Amino acid sequence: MAPGDATIALVLPLESPDFARVAAAVRDGFLAAAGAAKATDRCRVIGHGDQGVLGAFEAARSMGVAVVVGPLLRDDLRALAAVNVPLPVTLALNQLDDAATLPPLVYTLALSVDGDARPLAQRMRGNGATSVVVIGNDTPISKRFAAAFGGEWLLAGGGPVESVRFDPRPDGLTALRGALARSNASAAVLALDGQDAAIARNFALRVPVYGLSLVNQSHAPAVLADLEGLQFVEIPWLARPDDRAFAKLPRRDMGNTVLDRLYALGLDAFAVAQALVHGAPERLDIDGATGRLTLTGGRHVEREGVLAVFRGGQVVPADAAR
Repeated sequence: MAPGDATIALVLPLESPDFARVAAAVRDGFLAAAGAAKATDRCRVIGHGDQGVLGAFEAARSMGVAVVVGPLLRDDLRALAAVNVPLPVTLALNQLDDAATLPPLVYTLALSVDGDARPLAQRMRGNGATSVVVIGNDTPISKRFAAAFGGEWLLAGGGPVESVRFDPRPDGLTALRGALARSNASAAVLALDGQDAAIARNFALRVPVYGLSLVNQSHAPAVLADLEGLQFVEIPWLARPDDRAFAKLPRRDMGNTVLDRLYALGLDAFAVAQALVHGAPERLDIDGATGRLTLTGGRHVEREGVLAVFRGGQVVPADAAR
């Protein structure tokens, strides 16, 4: 294929020692969706190494493509935003810090935990929760999710959110037990990943407990037993694998849930890029592999996942019949 024949360029850190594996998962999903749409010949993959994103974008721009998909990494997106060069329509697969402004013609689609907050808050309110305690730690992901959830909880009609710090050391767990014993919350949210979530769950058994997508990892049977009944936000690709919306998309076992989510991100990146080929659509509403995708006025593709639950050691849709 000649460079001028390409419509979409996919720019990923495929030559980075640290990020090649995750980039390959996104690439595989993107090309699987392009193949299903019989559009592989209109796509070009451009790999780059560490610090190579600007050169890769220049190569994509020189091809005259209508849309560039990438960068994948937040630092690469920051680097792209910092240079004053005209860009083609771009679908970044990450997002800038909240206060930062996107360059013109740049859209974002991200697997951020922020997207877990809205469906979780809405489901909890629908299930009758009136007050909530968020159990988190000092990691950036936990803090980001806790902040996003607090905002969505208020929008859903809830009151102020109570926060409790999780520390897996003995003194920390004693403090957690005491804080939860004093709490009057009617539901708890675990802003933690799988192993820590399983530990914290044992201290919050008096109320319904919810979590974010990071609780769903490969777990030993004992950990799954601790997570039994915990509802969490997941991408439809993993929570509802038999959904008719995915019937024509090739499914691959990527080896773990992190890579599975990135493969699904690649699937959705192709779908959104297709919608951007002829300019910004008036409306974007896609039942995507990573969630329901809609376009906001800030050029961010909002992603809303679905509720799943650990049941009998398996992940099933939260609304599935027992």
